[in-house]
Amino acid sequence: MTFKILKSNNINIRAKIEGSGPLIVLVHGCPESWYSWRYQIPLLAEKGYTVAAIDVRGYGGSSKPYEVEAYSMRELTKDVIGVIDALEFEKAILIGHDWGGPIVWNTAVLNEKRISAVLGLSVPFFPRRDISSIDLWRKIYEGKFFYQLYFQEEGVAEAEFEENIRKYLEQTYFSIDARGMKVQKENAITGSSKGVNGKYLEALPTFDTYPSWITAGDMDYLVGEFELSGMRGPLNRYRAQQIDFEDLLELKNAKIKQPSAFLTGKYDPVNSFIGPNYDSSKDLEDKIGKNYETLLSACLLDNAGHWVQQEKPKEVNKFILEFLSRL
Repeated sequence: MTFKILKSNNINIRAKIEGSGPLIVLVHGCPESWYSWRYQIPLLAEKGYTVAAIDVRGYGGSSKPYEVEAYSMRELTKDVIGVIDALEFEKAILIGHDWGGPIVWNTAVLNEKRISAVLGLSVPFFPRRDISSIDLWRKIYEGKFFYQLYFQEEGVAEAEFEENIRKYLEQTYFSIDARGMKVQKENAITGSSKGVNGKYLEALPTFDTYPSWITAGDMDYLVGEFELSGMRGPLNRYRAQQIDFEDLLELKNAKIKQPSAFLTGKYDPVNSFIGPNYDSSKDLEDKIGKNYETLLSACLLDNAGHWVQQEKPKEVNKFILEFLSRL
């Protein structure tokens, strides 16, 4: 397993690369790293794939542009295509988690001939709405705290998080895994009871012990990555959503045409964005299926929260391999 710095879309993208064969690009979310895929990389390489787990721009060893517009969805999809080009492949299979989900879904829509299949974790594909995501959140959470609205003012969340990166990562990770979600009275990522002037870390649960899915050594690595990168790049992705709405007109009524699959944890708080009233994988498939032409499988995984490929690596790896076997 080696790091490579790839020239992609006029920036540098750092990728952890292992194996040989057809290309799979793994795209992480926020606040994460290529390291989020540590349980998937060796397995997929062993099964005969070239695996490239990237640091998304703004993270880790990749370039960190300052401007908000540099983090638009279109730019992020161009980064993925640039990685495929830099590794000299014609096509790739994409797998993404959290913000990596929208990145891989939209890369697939915008580059149908370059993406042969796509799998998302935690965040399914949504076509372009009639209003932007940010305007939707402003309507839903008027007068209340909502983390994505809190992130909009440049410098505010950066100051809170960068004061103690370890505290920020621990509370973020531990509040929305299965353990964290089970002890909370409200959805951890909305936190509406904080009030509109609340801060992100207020009222998030704290624990005396680490959950079973992550070690102190893992956290040491991730803290080092974010002390290197800072938080502006990751937060700029949230700030670019109005740009996306105005820029991606072709996503209106779009569907994923490639063979695809989706998995989320039963306790993932992002499920509230998908809609109420689903308790099984079949219910989940019924909720999201209209946005896909070839949705091969959907899974609502028991006893898993938001960090699903780390919380339940064996189950997620099995799901990924079954999907790949059907292509």
